[in-house]
Amino acid sequence: MIQQLALQSLGTGVGVFIGVLIGLGMRKRKGKTDGLLAGSVFVTASAAAGLAMIVMMAMKYFTS
Repeated sequence: MIQQLALQSLGTGVGVFIGVLIGLGMRKRKGKTDGLLAGSVFVTASAAAGLAMIVMMAMKYFTS
């Protein structure tokens, strides 16, 4: 059941990861590194994608 929810929420996670990666990558080039986890764009984007997947999985679980 958790695997099915994860697969259904994968698109959200990938979309958020790519969006945050692009946005924070541009921001870091300008020298603004405030709010990055461990000073890394990749780690921050991964954390945001994971959180987005968890939220989407919870939404799908409670609405179905």
